[in-house]
Amino acid sequence: MRSEKEMFELLISTARDDERILAAYLEGSRTVPQVPRDIFQDYDLVYVVTETRPFIEEKEWINRFGQRLYMQYPDEGIWDNGNHENCYGWLMQFADGNRLDLHVCTLAFVKEQLKKGEPYRILLDKTGCLPQPGENLEKVYWVKKPSQEEFLAVCNEFWWCLNNVAKGLWREELPYVMEQLNFVIRPMLFKVLAWKAGKDHDFSASVGKGGKYLKNYLPEAVYESYMRTYPAGEKEAIQKSVFEMCSLFETMAREAAQALGFSYHEEEGRNSRAYLEHVCQLPKDAKEIY
Repeated sequence: MRSEKEMFELLISTARDDERILAAYLEGSRTVPQVPRDIFQDYDLVYVVTETRPFIEEKEWINRFGQRLYMQYPDEGIWDNGNHENCYGWLMQFADGNRLDLHVCTLAFVKEQLKKGEPYRILLDKTGCLPQPGENLEKVYWVKKPSQEEFLAVCNEFWWCLNNVAKGLWREELPYVMEQLNFVIRPMLFKVLAWKAGKDHDFSASVGKGGKYLKNYLPEAVYESYMRTYPAGEKEAIQKSVFEMCSLFETMAREAAQALGFSYHEEEGRNSRAYLEHVCQLPKDAKEIY
């Protein structure tokens, strides 16, 4: 596996030797010192170019980066965003284990992107065209303190959507139940857990994409409870995980409300859970809910 030093030498020399490339900069986890280093970190690289078309049309030019196992063209086919003139990318998994997410972008496009304030690291700037990155840009990833309105909306979404889980469990439509849990309800649970991590660390913590760093910021018992909300694909296991979700959400929402000075609709949660419990006990030949 090529070392980080070897990869950077390749990426920088490619930019240096190609007059069409004005600058090169790095995005992603390698620009944030607090992110643990490991063998799976990819290289998120942007070449600032005079125009993208020559790079797109020259199909062989990416071969210089190494032998590929497989790759993706994220801006082609059904993923085409129609913006090839401003930005185009190649995602490459190499045979030596390294991965490169490479984009060529025009200067005007890059300057707009950098205004988002996300971390970046300049590797080469031939013309001084790139603004120097500011300090503590990783703040953009920190958990944001919610407003009262956002907090109540998240709570309402969690408790309201449980009725879909209830009817799905009664009908034994388990794929539908799992979809509701993972794509509708879990994101709301994730938000309150992230707020828990944020408030416990003065809202200067990042829980990472998909909550991958939650374990670092939550009490062990809370994190273990969260892990128990991931069920096997079997009705009883799913039902058990749903009630774990309810208990965990209620605890975290109450704690967040108290710590942030927010109101919390206790009755909403209480009634939603009671409805769920009632439906889960209905016989399969029930003719009425109540």
